[in-house]
Amino acid sequence: MLTVWGRRTSSNVQALMWCIGELGLECRRHDIGHRYGGNDTPAFLAMNPNGTVPVLRDGEGEPIWETGAILRYLGARYAGDPFWPADTARRAQVDKWADWAKINVAMAFTAPVFWRVVRTAPRDRDPAAIAAALGALAPKLAIAEARLARHAWLAGETFTLADIQLGHVLYRWFDIAIERPDLPALRRYYEALTTRPAYREHVMVPYEELRVA
Repeated sequence: MLTVWGRRTSSNVQALMWCIGELGLECRRHDIGHRYGGNDTPAFLAMNPNGTVPVLRDGEGEPIWETGAILRYLGARYAGDPFWPADTARRAQVDKWADWAKINVAMAFTAPVFWRVVRTAPRDRDPAAIAAALGALAPKLAIAEARLARHAWLAGETFTLADIQLGHVLYRWFDIAIERPDLPALRRYYEALTTRPAYREHVMVPYEELRVA
């Protein structure tokens, strides 16, 4: 049995739970962090000294933190081809796009854009900073657009771990009140994700509890 610590409105927890759902694994999740608290207790810090979510424990094994490390662990232990290939060369092709998506898209969207739009009170928002963040993100999304215009999924023609790292932020990207460039391939890709039951359950989650009035 997998145990996850982390609130369901955390985008990183959403990525993890979506992966678990795609792999059909049993899981028990505890709401930790943000308004739920609990991530600064001695018990939690003993598992993850950073105090961040998610944290995963597989049975009685050692806790694992950092979303990318957790996803790769689950892929190696429970998935295999084509989600997380056993062949090192093929795996590297998936891994490079997974890392690219996390570093260049997810991280460039969540704090610089989503937090400034949703987790900041309207009176405190900085339109110039939001516009600058969107401008910095645009070339990365253009790379995704070009890639997805040629392939069904980010790493090729099959759904892989790389799609977890890109796709888990797209619900919010398409949902929040921002100006978005016209990216038809990315839109088609997102619409394909929304047909996946695990995506709808774990990623398309209301985030009103994060909104600051």
